[in-house]
Amino acid sequence: MTKKTKLKKTLVDQILDKAKIEHDSLAIDAFAGKLPDGVREEDIFKTLALTGDKTGPLIGIVPITEHLSEKKLAKISGNKKVSMIPQKELQKTTGYVHGANNPIGIRQRHHFPIFIDSIALKKGQMIVSAGELGRSIRIDSQELADFVGAHFADIMEI
Repeated sequence: MTKKTKLKKTLVDQILDKAKIEHDSLAIDAFAGKLPDGVREEDIFKTLALTGDKTGPLIGIVPITEHLSEKKLAKISGNKKVSMIPQKELQKTTGYVHGANNPIGIRQRHHFPIFIDSIALKKGQMIVSAGELGRSIRIDSQELADFVGAHFADIMEI
């Protein structure tokens, strides 16, 4: 008899459970190219940490298959210019290593402005990191935005 393996809850899972926000825990290694059944690459979103010349740190979230437009994010966030936070400063700034940044954990520690590309709202659900490498959550896009105080905007490169 095979036993279904239950994933150990991440801090992000615990935060969402406490807030009574429905979500699915997933084991996804998007970099390995192996996705669970029913998960499409374009439904997985990356959480990017940037810094603006006026706002300081801010977060942009786009599908992993797309590129963030720094120009669009700068304009929508009230900055003249935004740029990626260097990888060596990432953990010090957000609390997470490259590949584990997530809007829920970042919002718990910091109140950085968060912008999610509008495509997430059209999709209805999105998959984001759960704060640990290889772990993700699937969540309603609007519920996530409401919980972390994010704004939907057109921030992808065309």
